[in-house]
Amino acid sequence: MKRIIFFLSVCMAGTLASAQTKVHLNLSSTISQEAAPIVLKLTPYGKISSAIVMLDGKEVPCQLDDLNKDGVMDELSFLADIQKGITSKATIRLDKSGAPKEYPQRTFAEIVLRNPKVTEKNKQDIYLSSITVDKKTTNPYNVLHHHGVAFENELIGMRIYMDHRQTIDLYGKFHQGLELESTQFYTSKEQKAQGYGDDVLWVGNSFGLGALRGWDGSKPTMLDNVAHRTHRIVAMGPVRTIVEVEDNGWTIASGQEPINMTLCYTLYAGHRDFDVDVKFNRNMTGNEFATGIINVKNSTEYSDHQGLRGCWGTDWPASDTLNWKRETVGLGIYVPTAYRVKEMPADKDNYTTVVKPIGNTIRYSLAYTSDNEDYGYHSADQWNSYLKEWKKRKENPVVIKKR
Repeated sequence: MKRIIFFLSVCMAGTLASAQTKVHLNLSSTISQEAAPIVLKLTPYGKISSAIVMLDGKEVPCQLDDLNKDGVMDELSFLADIQKGITSKATIRLDKSGAPKEYPQRTFAEIVLRNPKVTEKNKQDIYLSSITVDKKTTNPYNVLHHHGVAFENELIGMRIYMDHRQTIDLYGKFHQGLELESTQFYTSKEQKAQGYGDDVLWVGNSFGLGALRGWDGSKPTMLDNVAHRTHRIVAMGPVRTIVEVEDNGWTIASGQEPINMTLCYTLYAGHRDFDVDVKFNRNMTGNEFATGIINVKNSTEYSDHQGLRGCWGTDWPASDTLNWKRETVGLGIYVPTAYRVKEMPADKDNYTTVVKPIGNTIRYSLAYTSDNEDYGYHSADQWNSYLKEWKKRKENPVVIKKR
């Protein structure tokens, strides 16, 4: 009997060992980085159910994401503070059993339908993970509460209009924290008195913050002729939120073959910048598109003419000037050299950058601040300094090596 028990113990120990994998990483950077995103692809490790990350001997929150919703975790992410010239060591324990460990939520995303029985604009209660509308829908802008998917971390919050503009509209906070689940982008008077934020940007038909449009050689063009528009929440948790916008069957110009385009927006906790990854269903090399930022009224522009562009300005966020106050914001866009065609002079609506795909992808990044923040930036000079440092971080990512 003792021999049988011993044999079973050995077998169980062997099974436990095979169910766990440890990955050791060295993390380094040529510049100091705060809350630098670290992402590990999980394909080589099989079906992973839980994970623990130790960074320089201390546990840090991590997040497992099933990006394509096939029941298998595709990526693990965590944040790391990396000092210039000093190598940090991360040990990741991957486990094929158990459930992801719960950490404090630092990002949030929602898609909400209006409930006709609920009159309060911040108490709608029909939540979706994705929605697709057909081109027969004459005004998709009004299909969803807050007009499209909304997402945030503790610093910033946004919504993406589900119409031909696909503009990113901005939510400005006074204090750090997650708010969109409570305000649903429509802050009540009571919530405003409690210090909650609100909509801080009038976008109209402009780019807002970084909408991607067509380009006819002289001006941006809207996404008018789209067969199906989809908004989707891919992930949210302690490390990051990811949302997607799909335009399937987009006829960019008359006579052209329709394309499918997916825009993936990734926002990490502790960041006021986020990435836009655009993917087409075929090679689009040789085509041109346009993106940029709104020319906020009375704004001052900053550009290094090498992919980094921003502005600082003040305008009313709504036509109702009695119940709203003028809002001051700083906006920024960074387009890597590989995707950049040219920077156009500012017009009354936009600061435009013409971009090009590499194969079937485009990548650029966006950032903003609200002057309301008690943790942010409060002048054009401060904002421009942030933009310069932001570009340095984008061009000097953390070097990740297995050890």
